[in-house]
Amino acid sequence: MADQKWMKLMSGSDVRGVALGDSPALTEEIAGCLGMSFARYTAEKCDKPVEQVTIALGRDSRVTGEKLLSAAADGIRRAGASVLDFGLCTTPAMYMSLITPPYEIDGSVMITASHLPPERNGLKFFLEEGGLEAAEVRKILMEASSLRLKDGPVKGSLTKEPFLPAYMNLLADRVRKGLGTDAEQPLQGLHVVVDAGNGAGGFYAKLMESLGADTSGSQFLEPDGMFPNHMPNPENAEAMASIQGAVIRSGADLGVIFDADCDRAAIVDDCGQSINRNRLIALVSAMLLEAEPGATIVTDSVTSSGLREFIEGHGGKHYRFKRGYRNVIDEAVRLNQEGISCPLAIETSGHAALKENHFLDDGMYLVTVLIVQAMKLKAQGSSLGKMIQDLREPVESMEIRLGLTEEDFRASGEKIIEHVLQSAQAQSSWHIAPDNREGVRISFDLDGGKENGWLLLRLSVHDPVLPLNIESDVKGGAREMARRLLEVLRDLPGVQLDALRQAAE
Repeated sequence: MADQKWMKLMSGSDVRGVALGDSPALTEEIAGCLGMSFARYTAEKCDKPVEQVTIALGRDSRVTGEKLLSAAADGIRRAGASVLDFGLCTTPAMYMSLITPPYEIDGSVMITASHLPPERNGLKFFLEEGGLEAAEVRKILMEASSLRLKDGPVKGSLTKEPFLPAYMNLLADRVRKGLGTDAEQPLQGLHVVVDAGNGAGGFYAKLMESLGADTSGSQFLEPDGMFPNHMPNPENAEAMASIQGAVIRSGADLGVIFDADCDRAAIVDDCGQSINRNRLIALVSAMLLEAEPGATIVTDSVTSSGLREFIEGHGGKHYRFKRGYRNVIDEAVRLNQEGISCPLAIETSGHAALKENHFLDDGMYLVTVLIVQAMKLKAQGSSLGKMIQDLREPVESMEIRLGLTEEDFRASGEKIIEHVLQSAQAQSSWHIAPDNREGVRISFDLDGGKENGWLLLRLSVHDPVLPLNIESDVKGGAREMARRLLEVLRDLPGVQLDALRQAAE
């Protein structure tokens, strides 16, 4: 049985932990043992000797990335497998390397902690069928905890070669295909500002330039694992304000911003308006529904009621599911297998997976699809922002995180959610959402209206926290819903209510 220090590294279907400082949780020794364990697991899944297995490794720009990659490579080679070291790379590219000829790779590992602070790092594992599920990662962690790097000599080979040039070619092909041209520079006349946040995505500006786009005004393209300018996170307010300012200053047609490993992205339109969260979902949905009326769009649970109206108004079906990008993707895959056409799985965080792209959550691919659309619209005298001008947005919105104090916080949180659910059933002005697939989502009748505000209380995917999302279509509604929920939670043990009290004041 793995000890707690190992299992605490589990974060959904990834491994993550503090890797920088005096007492790191994710050490080089641990990364090496995980590499050894993954090599053995890959051999088992591929049904061939580990000596015939090849595993690719890549990393984002974090300062601990090179050492952790080297340690993981050492563990893989001690298991007997061979290593392809791609160096600086992106998470989506690490998966694409498994299915892109002429590479013959059995598995891949990305060293990244996505949007988290520089002291954090982690590992994401891929096989040909996609990213590993949480149960598979748990199994790898458990075996790794019993290993030691000194257990075997280094037997496998190591080859260093970049994969990003091949990945850039895939994106360039998508641009030409989308525009129906073989032209060398099909994006001439389009001005795109790129903000990589000093993560791994700075090469995207070079790709845009090679396709003819003007990228003047682009910023923070150089990899710097301390992220000195802003956090590489499309949801971060400072980061979004920075790219908005860059677009306005340069007079660009649009701006794009990535997280550190480029599996998430957002854009800014020519007016400097951010297109992320519900706006991003609406924009991509409108594009897809134009091509496929009646299709189903799978999102996470915290999307707005205005987004549902927008998707249905564009002829689609909105299917809310559980938070967590793997949950959303897996549900979209399941629906397609049942014969329900679903071209998109997307979270408000920016994780977006398109059916046309193997349901891989690839922010850079998504942005490339949007750039194709922007080019088409510019030729018609229009823009991406105009595609979502009829999206109704809430008057008020807030997100509050209620800490859970019990040791078994998951069981405690589930009891609290059940208590709220029962309370809602007893009140006529509280309406439980018919598609309540996570936590409890409740609509309220506010200020004489009908179901013109809602809240969602759920368990965090990773942390001892109950995230609470509130949206209101009337002024003062968010505070009123917070007040009503506070009355229900006031006397319950195991939950910290200070933030909710403040919202209710």
